[in-house]
Amino acid sequence: MARPGGFETAEQRQQQQVLSRQQERHYRLLAELQALVKALPSACQQRLSYTTLSELALALLDGTVFEIVQGLLEIQHLTEKNLYSQRRQLHSEHRAGLKQELFHRHKEAQQCCRPHNLPLLRAAQQREMEAMEQQIREEQRMMDEKIVLELDQKVIDQQSTLEKAGVSGFYITTNPQELTLQMNLLELIRKLQQKEAEAEKKFS
Repeated sequence: MARPGGFETAEQRQQQQVLSRQQERHYRLLAELQALVKALPSACQQRLSYTTLSELALALLDGTVFEIVQGLLEIQHLTEKNLYSQRRQLHSEHRAGLKQELFHRHKEAQQCCRPHNLPLLRAAQQREMEAMEQQIREEQRMMDEKIVLELDQKVIDQQSTLEKAGVSGFYITTNPQELTLQMNLLELIRKLQQKEAEAEKKFS
């Protein structure tokens, strides 16, 4: 508010300038979001109303959400890499370790076996091999389940973090349509972040 006599204080002028800069940035971010949305599937475009995009642009004003999203994506990539290497390690342990060991043990037993006992031994070895194959399949299924659960948990962590940061459209849900919308919103934020970074490079 201006002082009596219509004079603005320096502090008020400064506040006005800050507000005006924020408003300009809000309009620019909103315009860029509207342009990026055009590349999304039409079903998703319909769900991203002007209000939703305006709220998203507001949440992105100070750049904090860009940093949060960057951090979340890095954690996700590290988790995926780690889980993939665990799965590969289990697979190689099964192939190189258990199977090779059993194969050598069977070969040695056959060499020491008397010819008339060979059919019985081979039948027993076949059963042992099948039991081990079953065990390997079970261990791999459990590993895959663990991977899915961990990745699901990462999605929940992302939803919760972004909801707490006040990003429009984010809350904890397992609804496939909502998840698709959230993935598209994340993609919009990421693309906008890249544009901002490129613009900064030009002006620096």
